[in-house]
Amino acid sequence: MINLYKWMKNRTKAQLITVTLLCVAFLASLVFVHHNHAFYDRTIVKVTEVEELDREVILDEHENEDVRVTQQVTGIHQNGETRGETITLTNHYSESLGVDYQLSAGNEIFLANDGESVGDIKRDKYLVFVAWIFLLILLAVGKTRGALSAISLAVNGIILSTALDIYLHNPNLSLFVISGISIVIFTVLSLLLATGFNEKTYTAIIATLIGTFASLAIAYLALVITGEQGLRYEEMSFLTRSPQTVFMAGLLIGSLGAVMDVAITLSSSMFEMFEKNHHMKIATLKKAGYEIGKDIMGTMTNILFFAYVSGSIPMLLLYFKNGSPLDFTLSMNLSLELARALAGGIGIVLTIPIAIYISLFFIKRKQVSV
Repeated sequence: MINLYKWMKNRTKAQLITVTLLCVAFLASLVFVHHNHAFYDRTIVKVTEVEELDREVILDEHENEDVRVTQQVTGIHQNGETRGETITLTNHYSESLGVDYQLSAGNEIFLANDGESVGDIKRDKYLVFVAWIFLLILLAVGKTRGALSAISLAVNGIILSTALDIYLHNPNLSLFVISGISIVIFTVLSLLLATGFNEKTYTAIIATLIGTFASLAIAYLALVITGEQGLRYEEMSFLTRSPQTVFMAGLLIGSLGAVMDVAITLSSSMFEMFEKNHHMKIATLKKAGYEIGKDIMGTMTNILFFAYVSGSIPMLLLYFKNGSPLDFTLSMNLSLELARALAGGIGIVLTIPIAIYISLFFIKRKQVSV
């Protein structure tokens, strides 16, 4: 209590107001998501009692063992005209929990369209809680910059959602063009909000855009030369649009994050070295920039690889457990992911010299005026 009093005493009025508003917003949002059933069109049921009716061991043709469980679930309607009414339904799930759910008392579920089976679990309260933890950590560490980063993330999410909505309602428009415009907006807004209006930010913006579009051009050229041999678009077979266009658009957006990270890291490092010593030689700055670039090049490429490949692990396990050959499994599940990782890696490598030379261009101009 004494430490809390000292902490509050050392804060400014604006800081105390900000903390108070955040606490109020945090509590209000949690209360809202626990009582927002009326805002959903789908029927929500709160589980009050669960009884296990049957448990059966299942073996498939590859001797994979699983357990099939049948539950009798009793719950109460939380919204709609039937609010307050009790419902009893049967829930089937396997212990692997691949496509179904093990229910327990206290769960809130959406009913399927038939009104007699489980459609999905209501998770908004968990998502809001985790989002608040992320935001509070971001604000505690980054303070004003952290708040701007959060705003940037929210704005980018809105832009992406809007871009996809435009494409869905206007299928004649090119998804690639829409993605390209979104990339420019993402980059400019994200970096300006994160680091402000200065030469460092301008350098990162230019390097990010050049590096991203250059890597995409190289990837497109490689696909044209090879005739896209080795790429398996089967995972996009459910689309009613060209899978090649969707893949290229995803390639563009996917490589942006890593390229932007490299660009801002290099530009920030080089401008910081210049600010510490305005008379540092250009050759020394250039050498230092390349050393920094070499250090981050390998780690960022690995991050891209693991980020893309990790999403394929469930499908890899599924294929292997069902006796699929190694080459077929890897080709089917990793061809697109590896292509994305390689394109992103090319973007990272290209961005290093681009960011260095653009930084040096601005630094030379500043040296003249110093």
